[in-house]
Amino acid sequence: MSSRFRDWLVAVTLIAAALTLAAFAPAHAAPSADRAADSAGAPLRVCADPDNLPYSRADGSGFELAVARLVARDLHRPLEVAWVPQMRGFVRKSLGEGLCDALLGVPAGYERVLATRPYYRSSYVIVTRADAADPLRSLDDPRVTALTIGVQLVGDDPSTTPPGLALASHGAVEHVVGYPVLGEKPSAERATSDVAAGRLDAAVLWGPQAGYFAARSPVAVRVARAEPPRGSDLRFDFAIAMGVRRGDSALRDALDGALARRAGDIREILAQYAVPQQPLDDGASQPVAGARP
Repeated sequence: MSSRFRDWLVAVTLIAAALTLAAFAPAHAAPSADRAADSAGAPLRVCADPDNLPYSRADGSGFELAVARLVARDLHRPLEVAWVPQMRGFVRKSLGEGLCDALLGVPAGYERVLATRPYYRSSYVIVTRADAADPLRSLDDPRVTALTIGVQLVGDDPSTTPPGLALASHGAVEHVVGYPVLGEKPSAERATSDVAAGRLDAAVLWGPQAGYFAARSPVAVRVARAEPPRGSDLRFDFAIAMGVRRGDSALRDALDGALARRAGDIREILAQYAVPQQPLDDGASQPVAGARP
């Protein structure tokens, strides 16, 4: 498999966690003068899904909304939220149509927007019942070919996510259960419920979603970081940033400063939502323009 194709799979997977942003069209529209990023007191306008926990919900809950409120307060700007369901065409229908000026939860460096510094890094995790006598702890475990394992599903092929691809490389296809990212309930919620009910031996899920639903499971479940198989060049951990329109460097720089100043508060918000956190790269933790010491 070419490195370019694998990079594409990684992007698809991350956006699957935020409901397939990688399939969305880019937003090319330049920011209008009345929405200049450095306008004092201008609203910080973000787009969010009205029913997509743990990220956002119309009642104001969700860690992305909490981060947005924190950043807006730091910039002394009122927060305005435009509710846009995250489905195909989200970037075009949100940033592209001028409904908002910023998105949360995009992969750091995502080329279809101008991304900020990352504000957290998380990873895929393995979810098992807490009372399992010998739970799955590694995708190198020879039992993966016999255990029933759930993965989040983008399209029709379970191998289009890093965990699915890793399982497929071990020949573990027959017992893999795919959970489509689009459905009445979040895919991680459905998979976690099936682990708790004993219908799955394990599930390998994107950490921010898995941690949130595992913490609310009526049956105790175990969440452990998933590592790529030995010898694999797959990545299971990713940095997450905010995104603005390409060319809107003023707003990007303002957000960078707020994210740097409020890094500790953001970590606390993520902990409240049981988001598994990994250290950010050294470069991501360096001071940026506008950041206080």
